[in-house]
Amino acid sequence: MNVTELLSPVANEMPAVEQTLASVAEVQYPLLGDLIRHVMSKGGKRLRPALVLLAGRSFDYNLSKLIPMASAMELLHTATLVHDDMIDNAVVRRGRSTINSVWNSGTAVLVGDYLFAKSADLVATTENVYVMTLFARTLMRICNGELRQLFTTFDWKQTREDYYEKIYGKTASMFATSTESGAILSNAPERVTKALHDYGYNLGMAFQIVDDILDYTGDSDEVGKPVASDLRQGTITLPALLLMERSSGENPIKRLFESGRVEEEAGLTVEMIRQAGVIDESFTIAREFCNNAIDALSELPHGEAKRSMMALADYVLERTY
Repeated sequence: MNVTELLSPVANEMPAVEQTLASVAEVQYPLLGDLIRHVMSKGGKRLRPALVLLAGRSFDYNLSKLIPMASAMELLHTATLVHDDMIDNAVVRRGRSTINSVWNSGTAVLVGDYLFAKSADLVATTENVYVMTLFARTLMRICNGELRQLFTTFDWKQTREDYYEKIYGKTASMFATSTESGAILSNAPERVTKALHDYGYNLGMAFQIVDDILDYTGDSDEVGKPVASDLRQGTITLPALLLMERSSGENPIKRLFESGRVEEEAGLTVEMIRQAGVIDESFTIAREFCNNAIDALSELPHGEAKRSMMALADYVLERTY
């Protein structure tokens, strides 16, 4: 099944999310509107807003609160991508030019900031203080994760725990907030709200690990960025960490980062990663997170939403972009 089929329980509500997202570009200054449309038109899977809706599907399905929250999570995600592209000096995202490459870094910062602010404004319309606090803390975790990554660039002395903390901040925290907020706004029981948080966290961890695997194995046109771009930029992800853990002699990542010729020699290290068996090991770890996500769903009532969320765990492992 493709992702559209997996999200069919909330398919009727997604157009309202799209309409809300489109309205974000309706601003007084035309250029700002054009910039927002440029960013939002890149599409994407809309997983985060769908997770908000799926989490509330089995309870008090209050769309007047869930649609703004779902839209806010997609805006938050988009804002982080705008800032990520600027930090990484990326020129392409999902096959389209990035704002920082077409305009400049200052423009990218301000557009990202505007999207952050608008997402917070949408969350405020839920009039739920708990959810507003959850959203604010998620934004802090995202910044924490991005700063951890920024300040450990080309630092080979990183551990698996460091990596997990970073990807929790930059990815899993958004998945967890999507599912937890959907539960809260739908008046789900406390134990179910906790379970949905755990589901989102584990699904998000697996999602990012697979993303990092695809950086080494995926097709650059499908992934939307050059293969092995993380390693070339000095970002250590799980496959590189596992290669270091397996190395009994000289540390290949240390050698690469200290060579002063990262761009020229990265290809050799990528080949080592592909041949060392660490890709399969990385998938095994991602599968463990997905299994944890599925286990968390035992607290949910049976129904289409639960089946969809269980199937999403399989989709995360099978996706190619």
